[in-house]
Amino acid sequence: MLITRAEVEGRLVDVRVRGERVAELGDLRPEPGEEVVEARGGALLPGLHDHHLHLLSLAAAASSVRCGPPEVRDLDGLARVLRAAEGAVRGIGYHESVAGILDRHALDRLVPDRAVRVQHRGGALWMLNSRALVEAGLAERYPDGRLWRADEEVRGSPPDVTALGRRLAAVGITGVTDATPRLSEEAVRLLTVLPQRVQLLGVRTGAHLPPGFEAGPWKILRPDHEPPDWEVLRDEVARVHAEGRAVAVHTVTREALVVTLGVLGEMGTMPGDRLEHAALVGAEAIPLLAEVNPVVVTQPGFVIEREPEYRRDIPADEHADLYRYASLLDAGLRVVPSSDAPFADVDPWRTIAAAAGRKLGPAERVSPRRALDGYLAPLSDPGGAPRRVTAGAPADLCLLSVPLREALTCPDSGFVAATWCRGRRA
Repeated sequence: MLITRAEVEGRLVDVRVRGERVAELGDLRPEPGEEVVEARGGALLPGLHDHHLHLLSLAAAASSVRCGPPEVRDLDGLARVLRAAEGAVRGIGYHESVAGILDRHALDRLVPDRAVRVQHRGGALWMLNSRALVEAGLAERYPDGRLWRADEEVRGSPPDVTALGRRLAAVGITGVTDATPRLSEEAVRLLTVLPQRVQLLGVRTGAHLPPGFEAGPWKILRPDHEPPDWEVLRDEVARVHAEGRAVAVHTVTREALVVTLGVLGEMGTMPGDRLEHAALVGAEAIPLLAEVNPVVVTQPGFVIEREPEYRRDIPADEHADLYRYASLLDAGLRVVPSSDAPFADVDPWRTIAAAAGRKLGPAERVSPRRALDGYLAPLSDPGGAPRRVTAGAPADLCLLSVPLREALTCPDSGFVAATWCRGRRA
């Protein structure tokens, strides 16, 4: 394949791809039988990498019912969408601002005759009605219908992962880090249809993985509704580090952040140790963060998508603590953006726009170019040098319909003209 007149790092060149690699750049002529793609001055980038999402949940979300803001904001709206759905209902995105605390009895009043499973927007809590509990054989274990961190127990039929691969490619994504903990062999097998490169945080050390897959740091996830346990976390970090593997610690609450930093400070870090989310970081915690120096994988999209709830629930003087970005970079930390999809929009261009234009804590804004560079970092080196379109590089490519300067002026996935994974149109 020959891509003609593409903007690569500010200059117009032709780019030849052979097999799974970029072969050469320059003033090139088509070879016999070579496919020619006219870029017409559009930017050619390495494909974007989302450094934290949940693939199977994202695939399942495509056929799920939205049960929270902004689509649903009150009890009447929740009843309407649940009753309108056909068959067994899988709801996502619920927030207690809609109708308070949901349990089996509240859901029974809304839909008594069909199985209903509703996931809280934070991802940790499932709420099931009586029919769903009985069908899953969980009625005795969970009499209130509220299941914490029980994805495996409530998961339905396998979702369409093939469609997900096309959806990711449509917004320029050629690589992802799946942050789902404790992935089964069956779950990994389902993901092999994806054209994207995949890093997995939830597979055991030494697991045999398909081509194009790699094990990343080990995901450590403790329930957000329970106090963090120093001893348990220390033991798990010690065990994983002894295997020669980095850790990726889920840190949504302030308490979880402080305990994690304390444990890593005591045990010592190893290259690749990560904090997932760092959702609330007080200014007083930044020096300790800088001293421990893990990679921070943040989600700027939440600050935009959940702005009304954050304004209502979080004091104004703490808005800058939400998903910090600029201040962590200024402290010398490596920070990369990600989506945490399906719990926020998977579109990386929306995340880039959010990082550059957040209204809550505006001092945490970064330039669109800086956020894009985070998406161009390797899966195995988040926060590292952005990948480049050069001879010999993998042919994981994203072609825009406009020059990069224009695309970053108003980031929008509508500018994505084509995406290739390993040299194949995806």
